[in-house]
Amino acid sequence: MSSLINDGVDRVLTETVLAVEDLSVTFPTDDGDVHAVRGVSYELRPREVLGIVGESGSGKSVSSMAVMGLLPGSARITGSIRYRDQELVGRGYKEMMGVRNNGIAMIFQDPMTSLNPVYTIGWQLAEAYRAHHPVSKKAAWAKAVEALELVGIPQPDRRAAQYPHEFSGGMRQRVVIAMAIINDPDVIIADEPTTALDVTVQAQILETLLRIRDETDAAIVMITHDLGVVAGMVDRVQVMYGGTVVESGPVDELFDTPRMPYTVGLLGSLPNPATLGKRLTPIKGSPPSLINLPTGCAFSPRCPLVVEECTTTEPPLAPTERVEHTTRCHRWEHLASLERPQALFEHEEIGSVENPAALTQADPDLPVSEDLAVVEQRLAQEEKSDD
Repeated sequence: MSSLINDGVDRVLTETVLAVEDLSVTFPTDDGDVHAVRGVSYELRPREVLGIVGESGSGKSVSSMAVMGLLPGSARITGSIRYRDQELVGRGYKEMMGVRNNGIAMIFQDPMTSLNPVYTIGWQLAEAYRAHHPVSKKAAWAKAVEALELVGIPQPDRRAAQYPHEFSGGMRQRVVIAMAIINDPDVIIADEPTTALDVTVQAQILETLLRIRDETDAAIVMITHDLGVVAGMVDRVQVMYGGTVVESGPVDELFDTPRMPYTVGLLGSLPNPATLGKRLTPIKGSPPSLINLPTGCAFSPRCPLVVEECTTTEPPLAPTERVEHTTRCHRWEHLASLERPQALFEHEEIGSVENPAALTQADPDLPVSEDLAVVEQRLAQEEKSDD
């Protein structure tokens, strides 16, 4: 992003606003320590969008909650989280209040549980603003209406007086975004902001976030399990698995030339119009237990390229032949030599059926899906024959 900024126009846009280095989070339990996050590092500059993707339980949300200082007191946090040269690790809850929402804001996954159902939208936004600015209630209300207008809510002055249950799911998500940006934060962490929204509303929410980025120069961390969401939105992607980053790089390079088998599997499991009529190719197996992680690479029990070294030694996050592209894989060079890496996860039993009619011949009781027009035509012919 810094290459797009003219030197001397706004030098502050080239500076690092948030730096996370070797962040680890452990939760002690009766069954043992849960290693939720292990050695996560990244840097963010203003206007930059970082995507963090991975399966549920990979540590995406826990790492963001650590940045916000919202983890329970039992969590053991090591490493460094620096916001504009201020160290955040070790700060108490009250000490973090000056940073939270004012410097770093978070958009939570479920807008209905993020909003208080007994207060109006405008009151909640105004209170979020007054918590950081010594202004009158009238001025805070005007700021709330302005924030609602900024996120694209029609008639913001009227809608500010309504309650959360009077808003649709997409409108509530816009309200949560308005609450995150009302104090002009430097960093916005969006944790699954489009979950449970239809495709059209998803696109609107993502467009709103990018417009907010352009108007406020805020950096964005987009946390999601959907690679399709980040494809056209982020600048860089970090893929997480087993609590750690297994691949990181510019979004276009990572999609075009993945250097980690897990990333190849994730990309292959996405619906693709080119494979219409064929079944998806999921990654076999389950994510590892964060209490009893496998020795060596965390992905080795599910990896089609696994060798003995993978099961004994966990690989470091090392550079590949691509600039700013890193991977945690012993066999990334072998993966790079494959003409079609997606074939690693394709199996005969989950592939396409070349002759679906053969299935009904083998099992006449097997139901067959038919096109509605074909069914109606067949029924009309049967009625004629009966006459």
